[in-house]
Amino acid sequence: MHPPITLHVAPFADLDARTLHDLIRLRVDVFVVEQKCPYPELDGRDVEPGTRHLWLEQDGAPVAYLRILADPEGVERIGRVVVAQHARGDGHAGRLITEALRVIGERTSVLEAQAHLAGFYGRYGYAPIGPEYLEDGIPHVPMRRTPA
Repeated sequence: MHPPITLHVAPFADLDARTLHDLIRLRVDVFVVEQKCPYPELDGRDVEPGTRHLWLEQDGAPVAYLRILADPEGVERIGRVVVAQHARGDGHAGRLITEALRVIGERTSVLEAQAHLAGFYGRYGYAPIGPEYLEDGIPHVPMRRTPA
């Protein structure tokens, strides 16, 4: 039996130093190290007042994470969706997307999906809005979800 998993939603101002460290480490472990994409992980958007950080924690450590950014004109942007390698396949990404959509409510949201995950995001109402492109050597697809 797995230890319990706790969902957290917080603006930057409510993150303590240890939590911020652990969230950024998870992102770097997956995106920079595992996926071999050296890029500026600290892009300044984490600290914006409209940014919300969502993560799942198990045994005191984050196992999955995403952030919601407040883009211009009332559009919400989901990004940095990540699940720790040891925790994949347990539905954590889906749980976070579901919670993100609850937080976003009736506002339009966009994301830049890794192309092999476009079908996953499609299950949550996201549809491609442009051609596939390469970012850091990984195919991506821009996607949008507009509530009915």
